[in-house]
Amino acid sequence: MTETFPSPGHDHDRCVDRVVAHAETICAARGVRFTDQRRRVLAIVAGSHRAIGAYDIIEALAEDGARPAPVTVYRALEFLIENGFVHRIASRNAFVTCMRQHDDHAAVFLICDRCGTIGEVEAGRVLGVVDSKARDTGFTVDRAVIEVSGQCRNCAADV
Repeated sequence: MTETFPSPGHDHDRCVDRVVAHAETICAARGVRFTDQRRRVLAIVAGSHRAIGAYDIIEALAEDGARPAPVTVYRALEFLIENGFVHRIASRNAFVTCMRQHDDHAAVFLICDRCGTIGEVEAGRVLGVVDSKARDTGFTVDRAVIEVSGQCRNCAADV
């Protein structure tokens, strides 16, 4: 488990190593291929606690060689999302690593407007209320993503 908002000077390499190792274990258990491209995309997304756009991922991949086609990166992201390793942050049209390693893919994202860091917290009870209210109206929830903007504790401490 990781802190929701790690200190600014923490070791991102440990986060990347932990996320990639988790993905390798899960992919092996599920019998799905964790290709080098998928691994590299996940490592780039995990390199920060901020959301990163697909074209920023392409630029990072191009630093190591040829620029990949956008469709290649989008396919890798689709795989990573489907397997619960990455979340799409709709308000930013960008992607962030799943830091909670949960099975239900339900989370509330706390987005710091000041530094851009995104924290992920357990969403079970919150989404339970949303689902209940939706059912009361006859609505069936297929997917719920809750994004909350504000200031993280690190930025609030700087004020």
